[in-house]
Amino acid sequence: MLIVGYCYGLRSERRLAQEVELHLAYRWFCRLDLDDKVPHHSTFSENRLNRFRQSDVLRHIFERVVVACMAAGLVKGEGFAVDASVMEANASRYHGKAPDEIEWSEPERQTRAVKEYLAALEAVAEPNPDRQPPKVVSPSDPCSAWTAKANKRVQFGYGLNYLIDVENAVIVDVEATPARTYDEVEAAKTMLDRTELRFDLKPKRLAADTAYGTGRFLGWLVGRQVAPHIPVRDASEREDGTFSRSDFRWNKRRGVYVCPNVKC
Repeated sequence: MLIVGYCYGLRSERRLAQEVELHLAYRWFCRLDLDDKVPHHSTFSENRLNRFRQSDVLRHIFERVVVACMAAGLVKGEGFAVDASVMEANASRYHGKAPDEIEWSEPERQTRAVKEYLAALEAVAEPNPDRQPPKVVSPSDPCSAWTAKANKRVQFGYGLNYLIDVENAVIVDVEATPARTYDEVEAAKTMLDRTELRFDLKPKRLAADTAYGTGRFLGWLVGRQVAPHIPVRDASEREDGTFSRSDFRWNKRRGVYVCPNVKC
């Protein structure tokens, strides 16, 4: 039923159940006889949020499909592309707060999303200096990110990251993250590592947009002997409180750039 919904653009699981109930071809594809009962639409969310949440069965099915595509010669494995699309979170964009303003112990905060968020914070041994803490979080879905990437409207959302074999546009891996550029770039590393481990696929080149054009990620790719086809992100002019490139002065006699703070 999910494949039917994906192929025919039926994003509502309630509507999907209704369509399968009435459509004979859908019933045939799902191996449902005329008198068979169609699964209730809540079955999908129950499986996703509870029954299969701690299981890798969905990834196992996904990877079996990728293996079938490889066996059919649809995946060449030489060139990959990576990108992320934003899905709006089920969280009001009008109720964002600073993390230290939220009292997580309040009874109304004791939801699955909040518990997972707090558990993830406790699991971090030490903060990552390269990752800035969020300025605004959603009290109902704190794992989502405050973003304006989807349609220029600020909202809470998640990034759906795809790694695609460019030969026939077959998706070979997927990873969900908060809709932050840092997390999406890290997801690209995760997917490349996992694709090599699971399928023994290591591309010769990777295509992506400017969001992935950081020096650190480009260096990581070159170190893995993957040619980046990625525009370099221009960070010469900074607005984050650090010095811009134009702030440094070239000392011709010494052959060095001089820091505005005259530290070097």
